[in-house]
Amino acid sequence: MNKPSITIAGRRIAADEPPYIIAELSANHNGKLETALRIIEEAHMAGADAIKLQTYTADTITLNSDAEEFKIRGGLWDGRTLYDLYQQAHMPWEWHSQLFEYARKLGITIFSSPFDSTAVDLLESLNAPAYKIASFEAVDLPLIRYVASTGKPMIISTGMADAEEIAEAIDAARAGGCKELAILHCVSGYPAPAGDYNLRTLPDMAQRYGLVTGLSDHTLDNTTAIASVALGASIIEKHFTLDREGGGPDDSFSLEPAELLALCRDSKTAWAALGAVNYGCKSSEVGNVQFRRSLYFVKDMYAGDVINEDCVRSVRPGYGLAPKFLDDLLGKSVLFDVKAGAPVTKKDVGF
Repeated sequence: MNKPSITIAGRRIAADEPPYIIAELSANHNGKLETALRIIEEAHMAGADAIKLQTYTADTITLNSDAEEFKIRGGLWDGRTLYDLYQQAHMPWEWHSQLFEYARKLGITIFSSPFDSTAVDLLESLNAPAYKIASFEAVDLPLIRYVASTGKPMIISTGMADAEEIAEAIDAARAGGCKELAILHCVSGYPAPAGDYNLRTLPDMAQRYGLVTGLSDHTLDNTTAIASVALGASIIEKHFTLDREGGGPDDSFSLEPAELLALCRDSKTAWAALGAVNYGCKSSEVGNVQFRRSLYFVKDMYAGDVINEDCVRSVRPGYGLAPKFLDDLLGKSVLFDVKAGAPVTKKDVGF
């Protein structure tokens, strides 16, 4: 059975390929184009496969209202209205062309999460190679269908969605024309505790939906993300910033450059360590086989002498008979003279 896969900008993403690492720029530009450009550069230097933007304005994602239901209570953004938060956090649309151009110059894939149809149209004008549906938009089936109509690969984040809603989002993507689809297990807490992640969900998702599966990780370090690789995550997405103390809306739960570098390195090491089922001798073990235990004579013996427990021992190195033959040796006679310190061989006892 073929493993599910998608391909973004020529990079195949599947369980039998190293994890695809997405650095989420999000709001970490903090209102400065120069910062956004540098984040792209640092993500490329760290070894990320892709940099991801978010394409919306305050007016395309919410309403300019002070009503209570438009206010955030608790968490990092307590007391702010949605409009105020998104007005600060959004990526100016006039930057997009320069950001796409710079990423392509560096050789790192760039794409975005659109939050309405006009954002999709902008990204299509820039020839975005793929699209990400954010967790909060996973229930916006018309948006999913519109994105799918582009024919580009899609990644849907599933934070807060239950199994039925995930299935509905997948069906909408397929109905819209999406041929290459991946889903990300996600906890939409900012930050999210590792204990909320329930990573054993990953193999269930892969089996249940038959899609490339990955992790959108909002924990504060790399442990959860690296652990996810062992459970089949083919994509890892983490928020990325230049400085966690930068004061922006997302800085405090984002990775810094050295941490992203470690994630890119360590997740690939974890993937390589999975390998395949193999009980044979590994390449790194070949030179050490000789140092396993085996049977050696510990006293001089002459042809016809009977072997007892005082005559042989199981010791290192491994040039003699395996210790499992000890019981078979006891009571047998040696066929030749042997010296103490010589390995027991088959010819010595006629095996």
